[in-house]
Order: sequence, then C-alpha cells, then structure tokens
Amino acid sequence: MSKPLSEIEPRPSNASHFSVLIVGGGQAGLSVSYFLQQANIDHLVVEKETVTHTWRNQRWDAFCLVTPNWQCALPGYPYRGDDPHGFMKKDEIIAYLDGFIASVNAPVIEHASVERVTRRIDGVYTVKTTQGEFTADQIVVASGGYHTPIVPRMAERLPARIVQLQSSEYRNAAALPAGAVLVVGSGQSGAQIAEDLHLAGKKVFLAVGQAPRCARFYRGRDVVDWLADMRYYDMSVDEHPLREGVRDNTNHYVTGRDGGRDIDLRRFAQEGMELFGSLSDLRDGALVFAPNLSANLDDADDTYNRINSSIDSYIERQGIDAPTGEAYAPVWQPQGERTSLDLDASGITSIVWCIGFRPDFGWLDAPVFNGRGQPVHQRGVTGVRGVYFVGLPWLHTWGSGRFSGIARDAQYIVDAICAARDVGAEALAA
Repeated sequence: MSKPLSEIEPRPSNASHFSVLIVGGGQAGLSVSYFLQQANIDHLVVEKETVTHTWRNQRWDAFCLVTPNWQCALPGYPYRGDDPHGFMKKDEIIAYLDGFIASVNAPVIEHASVERVTRRIDGVYTVKTTQGEFTADQIVVASGGYHTPIVPRMAERLPARIVQLQSSEYRNAAALPAGAVLVVGSGQSGAQIAEDLHLAGKKVFLAVGQAPRCARFYRGRDVVDWLADMRYYDMSVDEHPLREGVRDNTNHYVTGRDGGRDIDLRRFAQEGMELFGSLSDLRDGALVFAPNLSANLDDADDTYNRINSSIDSYIERQGIDAPTGEAYAPVWQPQGERTSLDLDASGITSIVWCIGFRPDFGWLDAPVFNGRGQPVHQRGVTGVRGVYFVGLPWLHTWGSGRFSGIARDAQYIVDAICAARDVGAEALAA
C-alpha cells in the first residue's frame, strides 16, 4: 500500500538530476507522476506551496463542484462514492484529493518555487528553485494557467475604507465588514460568490460581464450527462468551431450547490440584488459602468437556450423518450441602463474582484510562447524538444483543466516523453 505523502523519504541531496522534472503539484502534475511511475521513469515534482494547494486555500467555504462527481476521474483514482450525480463540497473534494495523493505517492518537493528554467547547450535543462538547483532531460509545466489575480488599476483609487478581496481570498459573508458588497465579474466564481453573499442576507451589487450560462438540469437529466452522451467532452480543440479561440472563453456559470441548480441573475435581481453592466471606471466618488447589462444578460440566456436546443435536437435524432423542455423566458428586465453608482450612498464597504487571472510563465526561458505570453503547443507538446504543458484549459478537450480529462492528457504527455527518450537513445547508439 502507498505511504502518505508526509512519509515519503526525501531523495538524497546529491540526486539532483532527473529524467523529468514536473513544475506544479496539483492534479495535473500528480497525474503526470502517476503515468511516469508506470513507465518506470525517474522524476521529481516541484511545488511552490503544498500539493493541491489551490483547492485547499483558494476556495470559499461553501465551494462545491459544478460538474457531477462521476466526472472525477483522476488516473487510477475514479470517484468511488455513493452519489455519482451529486456535487462534492470543499471538504469532500479535499478528501478525494488526499486519497489521490496517497495513491500516487509522487516524489515531491514542496515549498520550492521555481525561479528559472534554462536549457544548456547539451540540451539538459537547469532548474533553479528556492530549495536548490536541479537538472532534467525534460520539463513538464503543470502549474496551470491561473497565476496572477487580475485587479484593475482603478482599485488603487478606491477609498481606503473599502475592503478589497480577490475571488481566491473570499471565504464567507461573515468575514466581510457590515454593509453592502460589490462583486465585479459574473463568471463561475463571480456568480457563485454573489449567490453566496445573497443567500447570507448581504446587500449585493453585481457588475455583470460577458460570461455565458447554462442549465443545471434539462429534460430530466443534468445537462452534463446530456453533453457527455453527445460526445461534447470528447471534442478536441482542433475540432471545435472556434479552434484555439475557445481557450479564451469564459466558463459558463451554474452551480452544484444544494444538489445543483441554475444561477439566474435575473431572479436575483427580483429578490433585491442590484445588477449593473461591466465596471469601467471610478469618477468623482462614483463607480461607472458600461451600458451593456441588457446585452450581457441576453447573451447569457441565448447561450443557455442554444445549449438546450442542441439537446433537443439530439433527443429527437436518437428517438429518446424524455420529458418536454422549453426555452428560458426572462423573469426580469432592466429598467434602463444604470451607469453610475455613488459609493457613499450605496453603502458599499467591500469589493470582491472576480475577473480572472493572468498566466505567468516568466520563469521558463524557452521560445514556446506567443505574443500574449500563452504557450504554443499541440496537445501540450511544444516545438522545443523536452518542454511540455499539461492542465491548461482546453489543452486538448473541455476536460483538460478539470478532473474529467486530465488523465487522458497526462498519459499523452508521458507517451511523448517516452518517445523522446527512445529517439535520444537511438541517437546515442548511432
């Protein structure tokens, strides 16, 4: 039986060269370790915090999965609970990950931040970390794509009395000061945090962005179940109509809370949440919003109905007996476009920024990035020998950055690593 991670014996101090070095100890890095062990390839996982740190320390208290538990399919460790169509809560997710960590028993160095990775003239990579220097024949970047929280520079001009948090810092409504809260952004995190605050009785103002939404259940089943049957989750980025552009898409907002339900911002507005368009400026003590609330709500609903319509077509083609469905009809409409909100009059005492993260791969000295700093790759394999990426959104499929698709991607990367080793061995023998 595998030992807990805390009992893994450290490698000897002189063991500084590895065939593969993995940067990042989340589910992606550990999944690569799983397949490397199967291939009997020596390797090291370097993690700047602790393994699966993000899940433990950057999620709010009421956080839960938005995909059903059956999609938790980490390599060698599928979901084995008694609620496959439920949605694990934060403590259950951590317990699942703890089991996966023990199962993999990866060789990990924690609290080791990678400062620089460079390639020597002989093709070996030098990896400088806060816990020493290592070398490796091949590098797998498994640190994800969400590194630097995005907070606009206008935040610097807000009054000091206003508490500002980024979504990864939010825990619960009780931790915020008395008064109203402005949530900026309506993607998955923004919509769910706004709901969490709303259910806790907080007065919430929400700056609504261009995030799409989808139904939780439709025609008798979870929408995820329908889309799985429709093979949507097997579609590669090369097959998607947007091609690589899909990687820039914002995730649809929906929730698994309380057994799963839609998030309908219009219904929240009926219940007292105040909705605005995208936040654009702070001027003369007032927040300024773009006049796009109606358009953003309509676009989100159009996506919702379009997904459901694709399910309708699938049901008809397959001749499936399912309950009837109907298009969503708005339950609330904005009465004009409010583009200004006085900070003092609103009673806002805190702001939660939910507008995403920027990638930061500045430590990797390799010509594998485009003009926006995004890695250029084909299913995680870059044009530079020995450099790979895994765990990025839509690296290959929708599930690439999630529990559902990481095993397939990690296996592919390890197969590429093995192929590169074989080519190297042949070159040496020639």
